[in-house]
Amino acid sequence: MRRALAAAAVAAVLGVASWQAALALQEETPVPETEAAPSETAAPEPASAKSATPPAAPAAPLVHVETPMAERIAVLGVLNKRNGLSRDVTLKPGQAVRIGDLVVRLRACEATADWEPEKLTGAFVQADVRGRDARWRRIFSGWLYKESPSLNVVAHPIYDVWPKSCAMRHPDIGPETVSVTASAPARSRAKKSAAPESEAQPEPGPTPKAPSSNAT
Repeated sequence: MRRALAAAAVAAVLGVASWQAALALQEETPVPETEAAPSETAAPEPASAKSATPPAAPAAPLVHVETPMAERIAVLGVLNKRNGLSRDVTLKPGQAVRIGDLVVRLRACEATADWEPEKLTGAFVQADVRGRDARWRRIFSGWLYKESPSLNVVAHPIYDVWPKSCAMRHPDIGPETVSVTASAPARSRAKKSAAPESEAQPEPGPTPKAPSSNAT
């Protein structure tokens, strides 16, 4: 009987000790790397952010010839002095438009280049008006200038016409344009002259001899 109780007590003590050892083992056991929380990694930098300087825009091609007359576009202003109504008409050289008893025809238009000091926008306009007798009469034919409206005006008691713009391009280069490259200037192949030497000292002349005492 006593042996049985002693054995039971030993088993109980051993069970408690093994349970405590198991708990300590669990606390000390490291977490496997596969189960570890993923570390915070920086998001990959987009390729656009890597390039600090944006690519240079391609240069516009040079214009070698000016816009032909048939492809230019002019905007003309037309005013009816009787009712005070005005409107803009867009024409190409050779086209015409009729506004009531007025026919406006564009023959040519011209605008000075950007590099010219004086800016002028002109249009060669012809204006025809129908009278009370149903006959058409030309009241104006000539150049009109936007910047100098008093230079040449449409002298009519009812209608007035003036240029507003002339869309055209001038050549960027001419036949005498010289192309300059950005390469380094060529070095001269001529031999460099020797550095100037210091002024040479004059060679000493012969030492004068003392007169002989035996001379008679």
